[in-house]
Amino acid sequence: MITHLRIDNRLIHGQVAVTWKNHIGADKIIVCNDKVAADPIQKMALPLAARGTTVLVLSIAETIKYAEEHPDETMFVICKFPTDALAILESGLEVKDVNVGNAAPINGTVYKMVDKSIAATAEDAAVYRKIASLRGGKLISHLTPANEPRDFLKLLDEAGF
Repeated sequence: MITHLRIDNRLIHGQVAVTWKNHIGADKIIVCNDKVAADPIQKMALPLAARGTTVLVLSIAETIKYAEEHPDETMFVICKFPTDALAILESGLEVKDVNVGNAAPINGTVYKMVDKSIAATAEDAAVYRKIASLRGGKLISHLTPANEPRDFLKLLDEAGF
């Protein structure tokens, strides 16, 4: 089962590789994004960032298939973009927690800072709201387990989305 799905365009970094994985108690980390999965350099480098942890770098379709075929594993899935997370949720997979972790601004896009570590475009905001609708109208942002979770829909509202 996907125990925790995090949207974080930094993918694997110290917070994720150590703090979140240990907090969740995940068997493995799955990085889920079609372009990342098609990039041999990222497929090689990302597992190195999570020393001692099994890391799979998979496309959206591969992530869905893997989760369906391994329902007894405790999975921590990191999606690069909210659209990746939405596809996972729309597949019908069981996902315990969804967390908007980090979204650095992307050059060439028209974005607003939703908080200090999350940039969003109007298109992103619409996707986040679709995610929330699939989650009973709720979506959180939780930077680290030591921080308090925040109501992400309220952050979107405050940013003018």
